[in-house]
Amino acid sequence: MDRRRANIRDVARLAGVAPSTVSRSLSGTSYVAADTRERIRRAVAELAYLPPERPVRRAAPPAVAALARFPSAWFFAEAVGGVEKVLRSGGHQLLLHNVGDPEGRAHVFATLERWAVAGLIVVASSFTEAEREVLERLAVPIAVVGGTFPGRPRVGIDDRAGAATAVRHLVALGHTEIGLLSFDPDDTVGRDTTDARRVGFTEALAEAGLPLRPEWVIPAGHDAVAGARAVERLLSGPRLPTALLAMSDEMALGALRTLRRAGLDVPGQMSVVGFDDQAVAEFADLTTVAQPAREQGERAAALLLDALAGRLDEVPDVDLPTRLVVRGTSGPPRT
Repeated sequence: MDRRRANIRDVARLAGVAPSTVSRSLSGTSYVAADTRERIRRAVAELAYLPPERPVRRAAPPAVAALARFPSAWFFAEAVGGVEKVLRSGGHQLLLHNVGDPEGRAHVFATLERWAVAGLIVVASSFTEAEREVLERLAVPIAVVGGTFPGRPRVGIDDRAGAATAVRHLVALGHTEIGLLSFDPDDTVGRDTTDARRVGFTEALAEAGLPLRPEWVIPAGHDAVAGARAVERLLSGPRLPTALLAMSDEMALGALRTLRRAGLDVPGQMSVVGFDDQAVAEFADLTTVAQPAREQGERAAALLLDALAGRLDEVPDVDLPTRLVVRGTSGPPRT
């Protein structure tokens, strides 16, 4: 036999065992009886068998963690998609963690300091002082998509200006009675976004000389179900506004369903404006404030890569532009 060409099957035949037994014996990955192991050893020596070199395991690329409130919601999914694309091109893995529910949030901050991550991306989330201290103790670069985190690179939009633009659009159409479907103001995780959009709404009303009617500011959640239920509460009141601004397209879509089921014409009896301009907004003919969610994620991830490489000499705070997209759910109030 040509010993230079001996393979594992030759060893198995000479030792009187299966090739898989030879493999297990040589790798030491599982138990092989001592006498069998000795027969295999002698066969290997007699045949001068050289096992093939094992492929060198490359170290896993350094991971970056992303903290997001509602990973399946449109804005977060788009932003995280942009983050992942840029990090992958830079040779990094992305670990996504949900901080939108209390249990998941508590787990993240209880274990965060044990994570072996190179950096952190925060997606539209606010933090308590105790949580900020945990993040600071990580001593890794952090970049922010939306929201605020003083002293860290951030890419977002001017939520205040976006909400004001929507109100000005409604005022220009002739509306003087405008309501707001708001994110939950008691949700500390999304407080920065909620506060900014409410301030923009209030300031634009004041600019037009219109009062803020607290009974027309309905706190809700963030999705279509929340929007539908918020409008149900609004319809139970003694008087309705002629227009509504919703803090997300999902809420606006829920509002539209409730209004139409109640027999109210949109926009004849009630105009509705959303915020985001996700893909479904076009099919619902929804007037909305468009924001570049994916680009925010891409730009923030690029800043994080710069920070990891030591290329950041300052802390950028970038606001990307929003724009009003006028469709069929907004129009002049019926006289």
